[in-house]
Amino acid sequence: MQDVILVGGGYAGMAAALQLLRARRSVLIIDAGMRRNRSASHSYGFLGQDGVDPAELAGIARTQLEAYPTLTWKEGEVASAAGENDAFQVTLTTGERFETRRLLFATGVTDGLPSVPGLAERWGRSVFHCPYCHGYELDQGHIGVIATGPMSVHQAQLLTEWGKVTFLTNALMPLDDETRTDLHRRGATMEETPIDRIEGKAEVFLTDGRRVDFAGLFTAPICSPASAVAETMGCALIETPMGSQLRTSDEKETSIRGVFACGDVARAPHSVSLAVADGATAGAQIHRSLVWPSR
Repeated sequence: MQDVILVGGGYAGMAAALQLLRARRSVLIIDAGMRRNRSASHSYGFLGQDGVDPAELAGIARTQLEAYPTLTWKEGEVASAAGENDAFQVTLTTGERFETRRLLFATGVTDGLPSVPGLAERWGRSVFHCPYCHGYELDQGHIGVIATGPMSVHQAQLLTEWGKVTFLTNALMPLDDETRTDLHRRGATMEETPIDRIEGKAEVFLTDGRRVDFAGLFTAPICSPASAVAETMGCALIETPMGSQLRTSDEKETSIRGVFACGDVARAPHSVSLAVADGATAGAQIHRSLVWPSR
């Protein structure tokens, strides 16, 4: 019987684990090795680690956690979870089964990307979603914003702080006069011809044959939990402008008592800094629920 099982060993999960390990609680991390930013070569905007390779950042964090004797790290994928507070069971796809008093989902999210040929292959390299994470490195160059829905207008407006913006509506969404006026006022231009494909670093080819080169591209993915286990277990979801996520209380507890969630799967917006902060909060709150179980 573990004190806590963490499903997901990304930044949020490891930050939660650190709080619990320092409280000398037994922690089992089950990780499938699918960090959301695994395709990115640099992670920016995280104080003290600005510009570090995210794989290196994750490796340092894991090494520091493994210095604590009450940690067990298991590489694998969770197939199901069941039970109640103080008596949860977690089963892996291999059939292995573990028991725990508390359960934390830090599984991250899956990014639903526009179906533009060439876009997915450049995700995290020259196509991004967070200007605070990747905008500065574009050196105030030409930035393309590929529309996915209403949040894309907000993204285009914001990115004018980082360079000259072209809003590529991709024939997906009509723009009203107020939106057009606002974008023009911010120095942005609009391109309403559909996108045929993306090549090179960030070369956008339109269906009329034109090519537009960009320093980088941004789009607003529609997110959903990377694992369905929490939802199948009965944890409630909520819809946000960025997609669906697990519903949590201020204490990071889901709709099931004793089951918690943190990181991208339980909050928006998303970044490494915010995920780490959310994980640290969740770890402390889980520990408190073990100290004061009748709250």
